[in-house]
Formats: sequence, structure tokens, C-alpha cells
Amino acid sequence: MSKRKPYERELPTDWWLKHAFYTKYMIREGSSILITLYSLILAWGVFRLSQGPEAWQAWLDCLTHPLSILLHLAVLVLALYHTITWFSLAPKAADLWIKGKKLEDKPIVIGHYVALAITTIVALIIVAAY
Repeated sequence: MSKRKPYERELPTDWWLKHAFYTKYMIREGSSILITLYSLILAWGVFRLSQGPEAWQAWLDCLTHPLSILLHLAVLVLALYHTITWFSLAPKAADLWIKGKKLEDKPIVIGHYVALAITTIVALIIVAAY
């Protein structure tokens, strides 16, 4: 057996705070924790809805708590941040060619924002109709 120790590079816990690129990346990836929590809250609401009007109303009452409202605001901010960063990365994921020429990044990003706006408007119309 060799008595040599393998090299272990020391990495401080705040390594990702030293470069803006890594900080933005970690915030985007860390946002998935709160968004997952929010998804579980919504799933719990569907479960409570299946239990009847009293259970549904109790769930709705919980959503009016100040901590719940803060959580919703935090999730909204992180979801918007995630959306903006993902839309800026979309041209790298969508390698589109038209007539042998690579499509520029700007139309792809704008297309994503237009689709987001249309989807949001349609969802608001549906919610307002009921």
C-alpha cells in the first residue's frame, strides 16, 4: 500500500460568491428548492379540494398568513429571475437555421417573451371568466 496522500484541493464554502457568473448560476439553481416547495403547496391544495369545501377553505385561509404571502412573493421573484435567465440561454439551446443561415439570438429571445405574454394573457382571461 502506498503511504502517499491524494491531493485534496481546498474549496471555501463561499467560492460561488467571488464571481458574478457563479453567483447568478447558484441563485438560479437554488431557486428550484423554493419552486419545488411551492409546487408541493399547490398539490396540497388540490388534495384539500378533494376533501370538501371546509378543507379547501382551511387551505385558502392558510394562504392568507403573512409568511405564506412572503413565500409567494419570494417564489414569484425567483421564478421571474429563472425565466429571464433561461430565456437569455434559449438561443444556445435552440440551434435554428433558416435557408442555411443561423438565426440570430434576438428573435429567439423575443419569441419566448411573446409566448410568455400570450400565455399569461390567456390564463388571466380564463381565470377572470370563472
